Amino acid sequence: MSPWFPSSPCTTARCVDVPMRAAGPLRRALRALAAVLVVLAGVLVARLTWGTARRRVTALWSRALLRALGVRVEVRQGFAFFAGAAGAASSGAPGPGAPEPEARLVVANHISWLDPLVVAATMPCRLVAKREVGSWPVVRGLAGGAGALPIARDSLHGLPGAVASIADVLRSGESVAAFPEGTTWCGRGSGTFKPAVFQAALDAGARVTPVALVYRESSGPRTTAPAYVGDDTLVASLLRVIAVRRLVVEVTVLPPVTASSRRELADLAEAAVASATGRLPALRPALVTSA
Repeated sequence: MSPWFPSSPCTTARCVDVPMRAAGPLRRALRALAAVLVVLAGVLVARLTWGTARRRVTALWSRALLRALGVRVEVRQGFAFFAGAAGAASSGAPGPGAPEPEARLVVANHISWLDPLVVAATMPCRLVAKREVGSWPVVRGLAGGAGALPIARDSLHGLPGAVASIADVLRSGESVAAFPEGTTWCGRGSGTFKPAVFQAALDAGARVTPVALVYRESSGPRTTAPAYVGDDTLVASLLRVIAVRRLVVEVTVLPPVTASSRRELADLAEAAVASATGRLPALRPALVTSA
């Protein structure tokens, strides 16, 4: 294990909430069955060559899986709010005949294994994924079909090559989404945005768009039930997600940040996300401006 490997103090025993309103056994079973069917369909589609349609297909599949799991996505654009159930046209891809958006690096806080699905469902893009995903059965095929970009979080040696690959994708006109904290937090706290991935945006001349994710039960209080932290397992986390009667994830798309260095970009993006989630980061020199 590298000494710079990102870590979080969050654990399931200390941080994860029990749902305030639990779904009944029948609802849980139907959600689990629907999720399995969507995943199997995704495995079949991932075998196809999607070409330029890949991002839209990935977005549609992500929305379908979120809907199957009972997760509702609500997107906030600046101060204007619009909402839609996962899978609705209002929560993501442009409609027929709409112009393609410019390529951007999307960066978000990281709470759950649901986060990549949420980001892909709301803004079609290619996802940066940890290299270990390539060894997971089923998920490996889905990630490959979706065009996920692998990165080794525990090795400095392969980092320049990974950053160069991300920059190449941005130059090609495709957006890329990453979670620069490098690991998951429960949502009550947040980690530091690592600067490496921001170099790709500088190299490609792409905009950096921060996105803040907050999970709630219905329109009520925040919940850490979807968190995937510590020694948690994917199965245990999945069972918690489908046990929440009404799980809502708020996606706040913030104004782009600009800077001349990757460290400053990381600091500004982190501050924007932390402010939107109510989790203000510690003040660092890069964020201090003179009067």
